[in-house]
Amino acid sequence: MNILYSLQHLGYVIPPQADACWLGEVGPGPSYLDPGSGGPENDFTNRNTTFMAWNLMHLAKILHQAGGIPAHGNQRAAWDAGCRFDFPNPEYR
Repeated sequence: MNILYSLQHLGYVIPPQADACWLGEVGPGPSYLDPGSGGPENDFTNRNTTFMAWNLMHLAKILHQAGGIPAHGNQRAAWDAGCRFDFPNPEYR
């Protein structure tokens, strides 16, 4: 959770259900696809991984169609210059 939170501060877009993983037994042991791991048969992991994959694809399509995230409202230099991006400046209330 801390990693996802930190990434969004760097500008990464984190889609919903982005926390799917395979832990298996704690400590060294078989990987997800290793024989006898139980990974491919684990409905919880398979469900969350499927949801994550579809949400990644949906978000990528939305961002592609929109041409990325608009810069309006996200410009530090404009904010520092007094622009409040179509909202009244609270200092003048």
